[in-house]
Amino acid sequence: MHAVVLSLLLLISSIACAGDVDDGLAALDRRDYKTAQIKFRLAAASGSASAQHNLGVMYEYGEGVTQDYAEAVRWYRLAAAQGLSSSQHNLGKMYQLGDGVAQDYAEAARWYRLAAAQGLSIAQFRLGRMYGEGKGVVQDHTEAVRLYRLSAAQGDPAAQNSLGVSYENGEGVPQNYAEAARYYNLGAIQGNSAAQYNLGQMYRKGQGVFQDYAGAARWFRLAADQSNSEAQYALGFMYLKGQGVSQDYAEAARWYKLAAAQGNLNAQYNLAMLYNNGQGVSQSIVRAHMWFNIAALQGDADGVKRRDVAAKQMTPPQLLEAQRMAGECMSSNFKKCD
Repeated sequence: MHAVVLSLLLLISSIACAGDVDDGLAALDRRDYKTAQIKFRLAAASGSASAQHNLGVMYEYGEGVTQDYAEAVRWYRLAAAQGLSSSQHNLGKMYQLGDGVAQDYAEAARWYRLAAAQGLSIAQFRLGRMYGEGKGVVQDHTEAVRLYRLSAAQGDPAAQNSLGVSYENGEGVPQNYAEAARYYNLGAIQGNSAAQYNLGQMYRKGQGVFQDYAGAARWFRLAADQSNSEAQYALGFMYLKGQGVSQDYAEAARWYKLAAAQGNLNAQYNLAMLYNNGQGVSQSIVRAHMWFNIAALQGDADGVKRRDVAAKQMTPPQLLEAQRMAGECMSSNFKKCD
């Protein structure tokens, strides 16, 4: 009789706990964070892994509470210990980034592995990346590919892109441009900007697909519109050369500026060339020197040469102004460069 009563009490507790979680989620949907936290805490105190996970998310992102990575880690750990794959993944991510805990790639890989074994695609992808980069594990491209493939089969666009990279570079699999393009396409049509950029490069170079500059420009544009700096630079280059688009120096300059503002070294150098030649922008030896100098300070050998050539054509006040502008641009992380 005692066992029956205990079972009934546990069932009632479980139902009440689930009700609190559902109420908490409903409160989150209407952005009533105070109620959500109360409901989640009630359920979490009763051992609900879902509630513990949700509290972790609230603390990680500062939703209705003061952002607190350490507190997020505490809640994720409780839920992860109960086997909740999403918390195992999130705890792995905190270890990988060093948020709320000391950065520990091996520990990150351990938690990712637990979540990946339960079929969580993002954990499979991230564990694959760790194998590909040799972080927290012995570098193993074959294992990386295996994990990417599992995640990609579930439709993860980042994994599809990474699998494309593996095929393009022949890492963990025989080099196969057609397979690379196929996986890039799968990720690209889902809106993954890296896959869109990589697919654009395949079309530009004619690797795994028929060479098609217009197709390349189209994929570059989709990625560039998502602020992918490599794609912005590539699209600027297409406008510079008139490949797949009508030649337009002003458009080239526009895309180079966007990429340069994100620290893209090639875009910074090419933007300097446009200012030097007065193509698409008003000719300015001061701005040319500024961008050449920025490229040079980041180790670009051609930037050093061009900067020194430009300096010989400038007056002392112009040179001082160009150096001031370069310093302000770099110290602001490329936010104050106009």
